[in-house]
Amino acid sequence: MSDPSEKRAKAERVAALRPAYRADLATGPARFLGARRTTCPWCGSGRLSDRLRTTDLLQHKPGRFTLDRCADCGHIFQNPQLTEAGLEFYYRDFYDGLGEQRMSGTFGGRGAMYEGRARAMLPYDPAPKTWLDVGTGHGHFCASARTVLPGTSFDGLDFTDGVELAAREGRIDQAHRGAFPDLAPELTARYDVVSMFHYLEHSTDPDRELRAAHEAVRPGGHLLIEVPDPDSRYARLLGRWWLPWLQPQHLHFIPVGNLRRRLTELGFTVLAEQHAEPHDPVDLLAAVWLALDHAAPREDAPWLPEPPGPLRRALRGALLLAGVPALLTATLLDRLAIRPLAQRLHLANAYRLVARRE
Repeated sequence: MSDPSEKRAKAERVAALRPAYRADLATGPARFLGARRTTCPWCGSGRLSDRLRTTDLLQHKPGRFTLDRCADCGHIFQNPQLTEAGLEFYYRDFYDGLGEQRMSGTFGGRGAMYEGRARAMLPYDPAPKTWLDVGTGHGHFCASARTVLPGTSFDGLDFTDGVELAAREGRIDQAHRGAFPDLAPELTARYDVVSMFHYLEHSTDPDRELRAAHEAVRPGGHLLIEVPDPDSRYARLLGRWWLPWLQPQHLHFIPVGNLRRRLTELGFTVLAEQHAEPHDPVDLLAAVWLALDHAAPREDAPWLPEPPGPLRRALRGALLLAGVPALLTATLLDRLAIRPLAQRLHLANAYRLVARRE
Protein backbone atom coordinates (compact mmCIF):
# COMPACT_ATOMS: atom_id res chain seq x y z
CA MET A 1 0.00 0.00 0.00
CA SER A 2 2.26 2.82 -1.26
CA ASP A 3 -0.44 5.34 -2.22
CA PRO A 4 -0.56 8.03 0.55
CA SER A 5 -4.31 8.39 0.16
CA GLU A 6 -4.78 4.64 0.71
CA LYS A 7 -2.58 4.79 3.78
CA ARG A 8 -4.61 7.67 5.18
CA ALA A 9 -7.85 5.85 4.46
CA LYS A 10 -6.63 2.74 6.28
CA ALA A 11 -5.39 4.81 9.24
CA GLU A 12 -8.82 6.43 9.48
CA ARG A 13 -10.57 3.04 9.40
CA VAL A 14 -8.27 1.70 12.11
CA ALA A 15 -8.87 4.78 14.28
CA ALA A 16 -12.64 4.44 13.83
CA LEU A 17 -12.56 0.79 14.94
CA ARG A 18 -10.26 1.30 17.93
CA PRO A 19 -12.94 2.36 20.49
CA ALA A 20 -14.99 -0.80 19.88
CA TYR A 21 -11.94 -3.03 20.28
CA ARG A 22 -10.93 -1.13 23.41
CA ALA A 23 -14.35 -1.83 24.88
CA ASP A 24 -14.11 -5.52 23.92
CA LEU A 25 -10.75 -5.83 25.69
CA ALA A 26 -11.61 -3.74 28.74
CA THR A 27 -11.75 -6.84 30.97
CA GLY A 28 -9.05 -8.78 29.11
CA PRO A 29 -9.25 -11.63 26.56
CA ALA A 30 -9.92 -14.43 29.09
CA ARG A 31 -13.67 -14.11 28.53
CA PHE A 32 -13.23 -15.30 24.95
CA LEU A 33 -12.29 -18.82 26.13
CA GLY A 34 -14.68 -21.41 27.52
CA ALA A 35 -14.18 -24.04 30.21
CA ARG A 36 -11.22 -26.38 29.88
CA ARG A 37 -12.07 -29.93 28.78
CA THR A 38 -10.79 -32.95 30.68
CA THR A 39 -11.63 -35.48 27.95
CA CYS A 40 -10.88 -35.77 24.24
CA PRO A 41 -13.77 -34.47 22.07
CA TRP A 42 -13.05 -37.19 19.49
CA CYS A 43 -12.77 -40.41 21.52
CA GLY A 44 -13.61 -39.40 25.10
CA SER A 45 -10.24 -40.39 26.58
CA GLY A 46 -8.97 -38.48 29.60
CA ARG A 47 -5.31 -38.98 28.66
CA LEU A 48 -4.54 -35.44 27.50
CA SER A 49 -1.28 -33.52 27.36
CA ASP A 50 -0.19 -30.08 26.18
CA ARG A 51 0.86 -30.12 22.53
CA LEU A 52 1.45 -26.41 21.93
CA ARG A 53 1.12 -23.05 23.65
CA THR A 54 1.15 -19.96 21.48
CA THR A 55 -0.37 -16.58 20.68
CA ASP A 56 -2.14 -15.06 17.67
CA LEU A 57 0.80 -14.83 15.26
CA LEU A 58 -1.13 -13.42 12.30
CA GLN A 59 -3.29 -10.61 13.62
CA HIS A 60 -1.49 -10.27 16.96
CA LYS A 61 -4.73 -9.88 18.86
CA PRO A 62 -4.28 -10.38 22.64
CA GLY A 63 -4.62 -13.83 24.18
CA ARG A 64 -2.79 -17.10 24.77
CA PHE A 65 -3.95 -20.43 23.39
CA THR A 66 -3.24 -24.08 24.15
CA LEU A 67 -3.55 -27.13 21.93
CA ASP A 68 -3.94 -30.47 23.73
CA ARG A 69 -3.24 -33.91 22.28
CA CYS A 70 -5.07 -37.12 23.13
CA ALA A 71 -2.62 -39.94 23.93
CA ASP A 72 -5.13 -42.59 22.82
CA CYS A 73 -6.38 -41.36 19.41
CA GLY A 74 -3.91 -38.57 18.58
CA HIS A 75 -6.62 -35.93 18.12
CA ILE A 76 -5.30 -32.39 18.74
CA PHE A 77 -7.70 -29.66 19.82
CA GLN A 78 -7.79 -26.15 21.25
CA ASN A 79 -8.34 -26.38 24.99
CA PRO A 80 -10.01 -24.31 26.28
CA GLN A 81 -11.87 -23.55 23.09
CA LEU A 82 -13.06 -20.15 21.92
CA THR A 83 -16.57 -19.21 22.93
CA GLU A 84 -19.05 -17.76 20.44
CA ALA A 85 -17.91 -14.28 21.50
CA GLY A 86 -14.30 -15.37 21.05
CA LEU A 87 -14.93 -16.69 17.55
CA GLU A 88 -16.54 -13.36 16.61
CA PHE A 89 -13.68 -11.37 18.11
CA TYR A 90 -10.81 -13.28 16.50
CA TYR A 91 -12.47 -13.69 13.10
CA ARG A 92 -13.42 -10.01 12.94
CA ASP A 93 -11.34 -8.09 10.40
CA PHE A 94 -9.49 -11.24 9.29
CA TYR A 95 -11.52 -12.45 6.31
CA ASP A 96 -13.71 -9.37 6.14
CA GLY A 97 -13.43 -5.72 7.17
CA LEU A 98 -9.79 -4.63 7.39
CA GLY A 99 -8.54 -8.01 6.18
CA GLU A 100 -10.95 -8.50 3.28
CA GLN A 101 -8.77 -7.02 0.53
CA ARG A 102 -5.65 -8.88 1.68
CA MET A 103 -7.39 -12.24 2.04
CA SER A 104 -9.34 -11.84 -1.21
CA GLY A 105 -6.05 -11.26 -3.03
CA THR A 106 -4.47 -14.28 -1.33
CA PHE A 107 -7.32 -16.66 -2.14
CA GLY A 108 -8.10 -15.17 -5.54
CA GLY A 109 -4.58 -15.78 -6.85
CA ARG A 110 -4.51 -19.55 -6.31
CA GLY A 111 -6.37 -20.77 -9.39
CA ALA A 112 -3.98 -23.62 -10.18
CA MET A 113 -4.39 -25.05 -6.68
CA TYR A 114 -8.18 -24.85 -6.94
CA GLU A 115 -8.18 -26.54 -10.32
CA GLY A 116 -6.09 -29.34 -8.83
CA ARG A 117 -8.69 -29.83 -6.13
CA ALA A 118 -11.44 -30.12 -8.74
CA ARG A 119 -9.41 -32.60 -10.79
CA ALA A 120 -9.14 -34.83 -7.73
CA MET A 121 -12.77 -35.78 -8.35
CA LEU A 122 -12.39 -36.73 -12.03
CA PRO A 123 -11.40 -40.41 -11.50
CA TYR A 124 -14.52 -40.97 -9.38
CA ASP A 125 -17.11 -38.71 -11.04
CA PRO A 126 -15.93 -37.00 -14.24
CA ALA A 127 -19.13 -34.98 -14.67
CA PRO A 128 -20.99 -34.20 -11.44
CA LYS A 129 -24.14 -32.18 -11.99
CA THR A 130 -24.27 -30.51 -8.58
CA TRP A 131 -21.47 -29.56 -6.19
CA LEU A 132 -21.66 -27.87 -2.78
CA ASP A 133 -18.50 -26.23 -1.48
CA VAL A 134 -18.76 -25.87 2.30
CA GLY A 135 -16.74 -23.01 3.79
CA THR A 136 -16.54 -21.44 0.36
CA GLY A 137 -15.57 -17.96 1.53
CA HIS A 138 -15.72 -15.68 -1.52
CA GLY A 139 -16.18 -18.61 -3.89
CA HIS A 140 -12.76 -18.57 -5.55
CA PHE A 141 -12.52 -22.37 -5.63
CA CYS A 142 -15.85 -22.66 -7.41
CA ALA A 143 -14.88 -20.06 -10.00
CA SER A 144 -11.67 -21.92 -10.85
CA ALA A 145 -13.29 -25.37 -10.71
CA ARG A 146 -15.66 -24.38 -13.53
CA THR A 147 -12.71 -24.50 -15.94
CA VAL A 148 -12.26 -28.18 -15.04
CA LEU A 149 -15.97 -29.05 -14.79
CA PRO A 150 -17.83 -26.62 -17.07
CA GLY A 151 -21.07 -28.58 -16.88
CA THR A 152 -21.27 -28.60 -13.09
CA SER A 153 -23.47 -26.30 -11.04
CA PHE A 154 -21.48 -25.01 -8.04
CA ASP A 155 -23.22 -23.82 -4.87
CA GLY A 156 -21.42 -22.35 -1.86
CA LEU A 157 -22.09 -22.42 1.87
CA ASP A 158 -20.53 -20.21 4.50
CA PHE A 159 -21.56 -18.35 7.66
CA THR A 160 -20.08 -15.03 6.49
CA ASP A 161 -21.41 -12.54 3.97
CA GLY A 162 -18.62 -13.58 1.61
CA VAL A 163 -20.86 -16.33 0.24
CA GLU A 164 -23.44 -13.74 -0.81
CA LEU A 165 -20.71 -11.70 -2.49
CA ALA A 166 -19.64 -14.86 -4.33
CA ALA A 167 -23.18 -15.27 -5.69
CA ARG A 168 -23.37 -11.62 -6.77
CA GLU A 169 -20.01 -11.95 -8.54
CA GLY A 170 -21.18 -15.08 -10.35
CA ARG A 171 -18.60 -17.39 -8.77
CA ILE A 172 -21.33 -19.68 -7.39
CA ASP A 173 -24.84 -20.46 -8.59
CA GLN A 174 -26.57 -20.42 -5.21
CA ALA A 175 -25.49 -19.13 -1.81
CA HIS A 176 -26.36 -20.84 1.46
CA ARG A 177 -25.49 -18.68 4.46
CA GLY A 178 -25.38 -20.20 7.92
CA ALA A 179 -24.05 -23.20 9.82
CA PHE A 180 -23.87 -26.37 7.73
CA PRO A 181 -25.47 -28.68 10.36
CA ASP A 182 -28.42 -26.28 10.64
CA LEU A 183 -28.89 -26.02 6.87
CA ALA A 184 -28.31 -29.70 6.02
CA PRO A 185 -31.97 -30.82 6.42
CA GLU A 186 -32.92 -28.40 3.61
CA LEU A 187 -30.19 -29.90 1.39
CA THR A 188 -30.90 -33.60 1.89
CA ALA A 189 -29.41 -35.77 -0.89
CA ARG A 190 -29.20 -32.74 -3.20
CA TYR A 191 -25.55 -32.91 -4.23
CA ASP A 192 -23.36 -35.23 -6.27
CA VAL A 193 -20.30 -33.80 -4.51
CA VAL A 194 -19.80 -31.98 -1.22
CA SER A 195 -16.35 -30.49 -0.63
CA MET A 196 -14.75 -29.23 2.57
CA PHE A 197 -11.39 -27.64 1.83
CA HIS A 198 -9.65 -26.55 5.05
CA TYR A 199 -12.99 -26.18 6.75
CA LEU A 200 -13.25 -28.92 9.40
CA GLU A 201 -10.37 -27.51 11.44
CA HIS A 202 -12.40 -24.31 11.92
CA SER A 203 -15.49 -26.12 13.19
CA THR A 204 -16.45 -26.25 16.85
CA ASP A 205 -17.80 -29.79 16.30
CA PRO A 206 -16.30 -31.65 13.30
CA ASP A 207 -18.48 -34.72 13.86
CA ARG A 208 -21.67 -32.67 13.34
CA GLU A 209 -20.20 -31.33 10.09
CA LEU A 210 -19.48 -34.86 8.83
CA ARG A 211 -23.03 -35.96 9.64
CA ALA A 212 -24.35 -32.91 7.80
CA ALA A 213 -22.22 -33.86 4.78
CA HIS A 214 -23.66 -37.39 4.84
CA GLU A 215 -27.12 -35.83 4.77
CA ALA A 216 -26.41 -33.47 1.86
CA VAL A 217 -24.62 -35.98 -0.41
CA ARG A 218 -26.89 -38.22 -2.47
CA PRO A 219 -26.37 -42.00 -2.22
CA GLY A 220 -23.54 -42.81 -4.61
CA GLY A 221 -22.26 -39.24 -4.39
CA HIS A 222 -18.90 -38.15 -3.05
CA LEU A 223 -17.38 -36.19 -0.18
CA LEU A 224 -14.04 -34.45 -0.74
CA ILE A 225 -12.18 -33.33 2.40
CA GLU A 226 -8.85 -31.53 2.79
CA VAL A 227 -7.41 -30.59 6.19
CA PRO A 228 -4.02 -29.84 7.78
CA ASP A 229 -2.08 -32.98 8.68
CA PRO A 230 -1.16 -32.87 12.39
CA ASP A 231 1.25 -35.78 11.81
CA SER A 232 3.37 -33.73 9.39
CA ARG A 233 6.99 -33.61 10.56
CA TYR A 234 6.86 -29.88 9.98
CA ALA A 235 4.35 -29.62 12.85
CA ARG A 236 7.10 -30.82 15.21
CA LEU A 237 10.11 -29.24 13.52
CA LEU A 238 8.65 -25.73 13.21
CA GLY A 239 6.73 -25.66 16.49
CA ARG A 240 4.56 -22.59 16.94
CA TRP A 241 5.83 -21.18 13.63
CA TRP A 242 4.04 -23.90 11.61
CA LEU A 243 1.39 -21.90 9.76
CA PRO A 244 -1.40 -24.54 9.82
CA TRP A 245 -1.65 -24.30 13.62
CA LEU A 246 -3.27 -20.90 12.89
CA GLN A 247 -4.26 -20.07 16.43
CA PRO A 248 -6.81 -19.23 17.60
CA GLN A 249 -8.95 -19.98 14.54
CA HIS A 250 -8.10 -23.66 14.03
CA LEU A 251 -9.90 -25.63 16.71
CA HIS A 252 -9.38 -29.28 15.71
CA PHE A 253 -6.61 -31.29 14.02
CA ILE A 254 -7.71 -34.77 12.96
CA PRO A 255 -5.18 -37.53 12.19
CA VAL A 256 -6.00 -39.22 8.91
CA GLY A 257 -6.71 -42.58 10.52
CA ASN A 258 -9.33 -41.03 12.79
CA LEU A 259 -11.11 -39.36 9.89
CA ARG A 260 -11.07 -42.51 7.74
CA ARG A 261 -12.65 -44.55 10.54
CA ARG A 262 -15.33 -41.94 11.26
CA LEU A 263 -16.31 -41.69 7.60
CA THR A 264 -16.63 -45.48 7.44
CA GLU A 265 -18.84 -45.46 10.54
CA LEU A 266 -21.10 -42.87 8.92
CA GLY A 267 -21.62 -44.97 5.80
CA PHE A 268 -18.91 -43.71 3.46
CA THR A 269 -16.29 -45.75 1.61
CA VAL A 270 -12.92 -44.00 1.45
CA LEU A 271 -11.71 -44.28 -2.14
CA ALA A 272 -8.50 -42.25 -2.03
CA GLU A 273 -6.03 -40.76 0.43
CA GLN A 274 -3.63 -38.12 -0.90
CA HIS A 275 -0.74 -36.30 0.76
CA ALA A 276 1.59 -34.99 -1.94
CA GLU A 277 -1.20 -33.42 -4.01
CA PRO A 278 -2.70 -31.13 -1.33
CA HIS A 279 0.69 -30.10 0.09
CA ASP A 280 1.07 -26.31 -0.11
CA PRO A 281 4.81 -25.54 -0.35
CA VAL A 282 4.96 -22.52 1.97
CA ASP A 283 6.00 -23.96 5.34
CA LEU A 284 9.50 -22.48 5.60
CA LEU A 285 8.50 -19.18 4.01
CA ALA A 286 5.57 -18.82 6.40
CA ALA A 287 7.70 -19.76 9.41
CA VAL A 288 10.34 -17.15 8.57
CA TRP A 289 7.67 -14.51 7.97
CA LEU A 290 5.84 -15.29 11.22
CA ALA A 291 9.09 -15.09 13.19
CA LEU A 292 10.08 -11.78 11.55
CA ASP A 293 6.63 -10.30 11.99
CA HIS A 294 6.59 -11.41 15.63
CA ALA A 295 10.01 -9.86 16.33
CA ALA A 296 9.26 -6.58 14.55
CA PRO A 297 7.28 -3.76 16.20
CA ARG A 298 3.57 -4.05 15.45
CA GLU A 299 1.99 -2.26 12.53
CA ASP A 300 -1.10 -0.27 13.40
CA ALA A 301 -4.24 -2.24 14.24
CA PRO A 302 -7.44 -1.22 16.05
CA TRP A 303 -6.89 -3.71 18.88
CA LEU A 304 -3.67 -1.89 19.87
CA PRO A 305 -4.05 0.84 22.51
CA GLU A 306 -2.50 3.44 20.20
CA PRO A 307 -0.85 3.62 16.77
CA PRO A 308 2.92 3.08 16.57
CA GLY A 309 5.08 6.19 16.28
CA PRO A 310 7.50 7.00 13.45
CA LEU A 311 10.47 5.31 15.16
CA ARG A 312 8.63 2.02 15.65
CA ARG A 313 7.38 2.09 12.07
CA ALA A 314 10.93 2.69 10.84
CA LEU A 315 12.30 -0.15 12.98
CA ARG A 316 9.65 -2.49 11.64
CA GLY A 317 10.48 -1.60 8.04
CA ALA A 318 14.21 -2.05 8.65
CA LEU A 319 13.81 -5.48 10.26
CA LEU A 320 11.51 -6.78 7.54
CA LEU A 321 13.86 -5.49 4.86
CA ALA A 322 16.78 -7.25 6.55
CA GLY A 323 14.77 -10.48 6.48
CA VAL A 324 14.26 -10.48 2.70
CA PRO A 325 17.23 -12.82 1.98
CA ALA A 326 15.88 -15.34 4.50
CA LEU A 327 12.42 -15.13 2.94
CA LEU A 328 13.82 -15.72 -0.54
CA THR A 329 15.92 -18.66 0.63
CA ALA A 330 12.92 -20.22 2.37
CA THR A 331 10.81 -19.83 -0.77
CA LEU A 332 13.41 -21.61 -2.90
CA LEU A 333 13.73 -24.44 -0.40
CA ASP A 334 9.95 -24.84 -0.16
CA ARG A 335 9.32 -24.97 -3.88
CA LEU A 336 12.45 -26.52 -5.38
CA ALA A 337 14.11 -28.69 -2.73
CA ILE A 338 11.34 -29.93 -0.43
CA ARG A 339 8.18 -29.98 -2.53
CA PRO A 340 9.20 -33.02 -4.65
CA LEU A 341 10.12 -34.94 -1.48
CA ALA A 342 7.36 -33.72 0.85
CA GLN A 343 5.43 -36.99 0.97
CA ARG A 344 8.51 -39.23 1.17
CA LEU A 345 9.92 -37.16 4.05
CA HIS A 346 6.50 -36.97 5.77
CA LEU A 347 6.57 -33.19 5.48
CA ALA A 348 3.30 -32.77 3.55
CA ASN A 349 1.25 -30.22 5.50
CA ALA A 350 -2.20 -31.46 4.47
CA TYR A 351 -4.07 -34.56 3.40
CA ARG A 352 -7.09 -35.14 1.19
CA LEU A 353 -9.71 -37.89 1.33
CA VAL A 354 -12.23 -38.82 -1.35
CA ALA A 355 -15.16 -40.86 -0.01
CA ARG A 356 -18.33 -42.25 -1.59
CA ARG A 357 -21.63 -42.33 0.28
CA GLU A 358 -23.08 -45.84 0.08
